[in-house]
Order: sequence, then C-alpha cells, then structure tokens
Amino acid sequence: MKTRRLAAQSAREIALAVGEAAALLRAGEVVAVPTETVYGLACDALNAEAAARVFAAKERPAFDPLIVHVADASWIGRLAQPDAAAARLAQKLAAEFWPGPLTMIFPARELVPDLVRSGLPTVALRCSAHPVMAALVSELAGPVAAPSANRFGRISPVTAKDVIDELGGRIPLVLDGGPCRHGLESTIVAVAEGRLVLLRPGPVTVEELEQFAPVERTARIGPVAAPGMLESHYAPRTPLRLWSYDAAWPEEASTSGVLAFGAVDVGFAAAEVLPSDPTEAAPLLFAALRRLDACGVARIYARTIPESGLGMAIMDRLRRAAHG
Repeated sequence: MKTRRLAAQSAREIALAVGEAAALLRAGEVVAVPTETVYGLACDALNAEAAARVFAAKERPAFDPLIVHVADASWIGRLAQPDAAAARLAQKLAAEFWPGPLTMIFPARELVPDLVRSGLPTVALRCSAHPVMAALVSELAGPVAAPSANRFGRISPVTAKDVIDELGGRIPLVLDGGPCRHGLESTIVAVAEGRLVLLRPGPVTVEELEQFAPVERTARIGPVAAPGMLESHYAPRTPLRLWSYDAAWPEEASTSGVLAFGAVDVGFAAAEVLPSDPTEAAPLLFAALRRLDACGVARIYARTIPESGLGMAIMDRLRRAAHG
C-alpha cells in the first residue's frame, strides 16, 4: 500500500483533505490526522471492523482501549452514561477544557463497540481543538476513534513525517496539518462523583483540574483503564535511562546521547537540550527523542525535572520510555 500525504493547513486544503479522509472513514478505512497533542490514527468509532484496522496498523494489543473524539459535550450522554453528579462535573470540565487536550472516562453505552473499549465497561471521550480533527468529526457527523499514529509502544508522532516513518505503507492517507502544538498526549481523567482520578498526566495539569474537584493521582482502575497506562510506552529503540542532576556522571557518556533541560551536558556523543520551562519543553520532547534515537548512540540518558505543572506529564512519558 502506498501512503499518500495531503496538505491540510489552509482553509481550502483542510476542506479538500477532510472530504477525502471522511470518504475513507465511511468506507471503513483509517487515516492519520493531526490533533493539538499528537497525530492520531483515525477511524469511524462505531465501526468495529475499522477499529480492527487501527489495531492492526499499529500492532496494538487488543487490551489497550482507544480514545473517541466527539464534536461537543452533547455526545457524552449519547456514548456514555455517567451518574447525575459525574455528569454535572463533566459538563463543567467540558465548558472549561473542551475543545482541548482533556480526555474523560465514563461508563460506556452499548453503542460503543467492544473492541474500541478493549472489553472495558468504560469509554474515553475527547473533543479536539485542532481544526483538522474538528472538521473531520463534523464531516463524518459521528465520533472518531484515534489513538496516536505510531506503532505500539513507540514515540508518538508530532509531524506528518513522523507518521510516515512509523506507518508508511500500512495506511492509505496522512493529513499534514503541520507540527502539533502541545506535543504530549492528552490528560486522561476518570470522572466520578465529586472527584477525578488522574490516569495519565498531560497538557491540562493537576493544578488546573483541582479548581473543579479533588484529584486522586495514584489510583488505578483495572490493569489498563485508559490509553498510555502501560508501564513501558513512548519508547525509542535505543535504551533510555533516567539521570537525576545529583547522580554520578555515567561511565558510558562518550558513547551515549543525553536529553537535557536548560543546559548542555558536555562529554556526550550527542545532546538535545530543551528549555527548562516544561511548558516550552513539552512540545519538543518527542521530536528530540526521535533525533537521539536516530543518531546511533548506545543509549540515551534523560535528565529529570521537577514534577509540577507539565513537568509531571514529561516525567510520566520519560519513565515509561525508560521502563525495563
């Protein structure tokens, strides 16, 4: 299969590209689409056979559920069945953070295919702020399932080129909407009565969520309650190790690469230096890891950063990339 790449940045380009993508989705195919977080591999969320194509293209295990993108908060009641208190809290969160990088988990209605939910009784819902994904959901007039457009467990794609490097020859079409703004996957919370359970940190921070309800940071619902919860995930091919600033100098520095924040570490074979401000560093994280992964070093060391604000999401991704 040849993977085509269509520009989708001007209003005219978006209209033409989305029309073609929607036709493919209606036919049960999959298409890579930009969001404000990372590129997603989209399919009709209510078509189980199309969802199976997503799992096959990504080599994704069937126990890892998909995020379902919707047009607005009215879809919560159509695809999910939260209790009254959770529904009120969800509407407040949607008014504040949708469209945007927040995914909310609720008890699912039977309308959502079992494969999309990976057999779980819950569904993960999000309303994307990216004009391409928003236009695709609107054109399809229904929900779109879209996990990250990369092979399972690998570094998430933040450009159309990243998608082609990962899935070229496996999918028919990539809509090129330019680089993703946030560069980290969405925050995921389970919405319960009077509280939120943080399942994956992301661009919407704990501090922001706590303005609406108490947030449990360590609770877990089942072995895999949401996308991106596996202990090993977002990983480069090159072994990655975490390295705190008070740790001893690594003996293998001359054959290793380093991912640093705010300052250059001399003596490494390769270095990627991101801003010390996590808000500025987050959109650059996955691209820097891809460059280090491609430069032929024996291993990658990633400096640790304080876990406040977006620092929590960055460290979550680095820990999973370094697991094992």
